[in-house]
Amino acid sequence: MTDILNGLLGSLTGNETPEKIGSALNIDPNIIKQAIPVLAPMILGGLKRQSETMGGQERVDHILNKYGDPGVLENVDSLIEEKSRQESFDTNLGGLLGNSGSQVTDMLTKNFNLDGSTAAKLIPMVAPLILGYLTKSRDTSGEGSAGFASFLDQNGDGSIIDDVAGFFTNKQQSNDGSGGGLMDILGGLLGKK
Repeated sequence: MTDILNGLLGSLTGNETPEKIGSALNIDPNIIKQAIPVLAPMILGGLKRQSETMGGQERVDHILNKYGDPGVLENVDSLIEEKSRQESFDTNLGGLLGNSGSQVTDMLTKNFNLDGSTAAKLIPMVAPLILGYLTKSRDTSGEGSAGFASFLDQNGDGSIIDDVAGFFTNKQQSNDGSGGGLMDILGGLLGKK
């Protein structure tokens, strides 16, 4: 998972994407850079849960084929414009996050000092970029869906929680307090406390 998250972070934070999202939400772009590594494991966890409970790898492929358009990575402005026009936001991402969307929103509000409505907008604005990146990675890896399964469980032990924890330890993201909250929510999302 570390490779996927590092690649994702490099792809989404190494260009002007955080600045564009920050401008649209009227918040510091550095908050976006810090929020992406919080949201990515949540989405990966949601995909893992969908795979386990809703039909295996075919379910993951369905979600990525339907919601993970890699083209969004090249056209961030259109995504931001579309999402900025929306009046309501699904923080559960259509069930991908189970019922954890409100918990993630609360965590973003607390850890990044955002108001609740801004935090709620951030999740569905960043999620298509993460799903687009995952789809692109799946389609260009040469391994297809079989290779994608390893993104969800790096060490093959059946849990991504330890993989996420290892990533956060390496990146020292938990120093700001977001790591613990993330672990709690991710554990709840996957039914493993």
